[in-house]
Amino acid sequence: MFKSILVPVDGSEGAKKALDVACQLATQADATLHLLHIPEELSHETTLVWGIGAIAIEASRTEREDIGRQVVEKAAEAARANGVSQVETVVGQGDPARTIVSEARRRGVEAIVMGSRGLSDLRGLVVGSVSHKVSHVAECTVITVR
Repeated sequence: MFKSILVPVDGSEGAKKALDVACQLATQADATLHLLHIPEELSHETTLVWGIGAIAIEASRTEREDIGRQVVEKAAEAARANGVSQVETVVGQGDPARTIVSEARRRGVEAIVMGSRGLSDLRGLVVGSVSHKVSHVAECTVITVR
């Protein structure tokens, strides 16, 4: 099984489900989970799952990064509660798909487990979702959770 798994988390329901799947895989193989959040400027206000609250449309980059750190920390708490002992967190910058693939390559992970839809708006339906882009470019296994 996989010894190193990257899980992009954005606080969405899809990311939470992907984290659950990644935790199951990680506990079976005593793998390291690398939790990644990439703060995005969304065109709509949204509420995050882990009880962190809403991100205002006009939130500054610093506010988005602070919330991003909270998102990865909540995800890390959830992973540990699910029995994963080796958890690393990182807040990245840039285009989500490129950052995910770059971080996976840099960390040498064997798999990326991610939700099929995140917090992004309808733009993903027109330009293509992050998970779709990652699955076509990543050099490792990509598991998309619906």
